[in-house]
Amino acid sequence: MSQDELTTWTKCNACKKPIGFKSIYWTCSVSTCNTKRNTLKFCSVSCWDSHVPVYNHRNAWALEQTSPSREEFLKSEARDAIFAGNTSNPASAAKASSAPSASNTPSAARAAKSNLPHDILIVVSKLKDYIKQSADMNTSGDVADALSDKVRILCERAIVEARQEGRKTVMGRDFKGL
Repeated sequence: MSQDELTTWTKCNACKKPIGFKSIYWTCSVSTCNTKRNTLKFCSVSCWDSHVPVYNHRNAWALEQTSPSREEFLKSEARDAIFAGNTSNPASAAKASSAPSASNTPSAARAAKSNLPHDILIVVSKLKDYIKQSADMNTSGDVADALSDKVRILCERAIVEARQEGRKTVMGRDFKGL
């Protein structure tokens, strides 16, 4: 493992300089720049500012963030690997994620299951109606995608529960403890 892998969390989307663990970085306030699959991260406000004309933002600002510690990052990588399909041995998934590489990133784990459909699993109109009626609020366009990802994770956990009980049918009780 190189020294760069030990100190670098990710790279700036503009200048490609490394952003270290427990370092300050900036993200864009515009929701389309912060999707689950693609969050833009910048090492400085000037790098953030360079992306604004490209994306045609009219009203945007840079949000200051702090990157996770190396330990927090490795734990989240292990959790993503477990729920992205490597549910047979969580200990080996956690051990494998302790050394960051291209093959054990969350996107690589999801790519292994790329034959699965990545459709919206939520009825968007029903969701919007529910939020409007219960809280008189509007719903952003990225909510259905985010909820679908959560539903996928819950389904993966329920599948594990059903398998542990020796069944080939996922039942409502498999979601109870989740």
